[in-house]
Amino acid sequence: MSAPVSTDPVRIVHHPDGVVELRLDDPGRGNALDLRTAEALRDAARAVAADPRGAVLLRAAGGNFCVGGDLRAFAGRGTETGTYVHAVASAAHAAIQALYELPVPLVTAVRGAAAGGGVGLALVGDIVLAARSARFRLAYTAIGLTPDCGASWFLPRLVGPRRAADLILTNRVLTGDDAERWGLVSRCVDDEELDGAAHRSAADLAAGATGALRAAKHLLRTDAGDGLRSHLAEEARSIAALTDGREAQDRMASFLAARGRPTAGDGRAGAREPESVS
Repeated sequence: MSAPVSTDPVRIVHHPDGVVELRLDDPGRGNALDLRTAEALRDAARAVAADPRGAVLLRAAGGNFCVGGDLRAFAGRGTETGTYVHAVASAAHAAIQALYELPVPLVTAVRGAAAGGGVGLALVGDIVLAARSARFRLAYTAIGLTPDCGASWFLPRLVGPRRAADLILTNRVLTGDDAERWGLVSRCVDDEELDGAAHRSAADLAAGATGALRAAKHLLRTDAGDGLRSHLAEEARSIAALTDGREAQDRMASFLAARGRPTAGDGRAGAREPESVS
């Protein structure tokens, strides 16, 4: 039997097979990242890192993995926008770093939208499974921003600099099958198989040779953690500086107005808006 630990927008579930599940659990908002959610993710990731057991499974409740940043929480803050966005990015980046440095295997399961910061969060896994419904889109430059959550660090290493530039600069959308062909994810499965396949992968790893798996992961990530840390800091600086500018604020306001949404942040972002980014 699974044991939920909290009712926050991010939950930790300990499974009896040695899998620790980190679950984004705010499906009504598409698991969007505002400051409350980013801080909950940071705290949960650190708690999991303190006791990861045999393997960790990162997944999300609802039809979307993570639609990225909550633009309604970003908009309408005037000169405080950059400060707020830097706080959101910094909290999310602390979560990314903690997950990247886990000593045990991390499996991520992605269905629906993985947009903006949701892309970096998806890619932090050692094994990444995507449903056929998955849609990966960076979307930052469309609203005058730059990537965060490690997307501009992970992508060149996974798909090469040319394809990374294509995804970041043009906001090309990749389906789950596309992502598998590009090397963005480990494999693509039918939607109804995703949760079971992801949990089985994590459980198999948890039941494996613990010492060997930990040592192998260490070899794969030796010396990379510090590079990610410094890159995350630069991503946070860049996106915060841009959100204080007129271009980004006008683009965010236009984006929200086009969807009939208020520009003053109220902490809500609908799951219908996979283009939202953080």
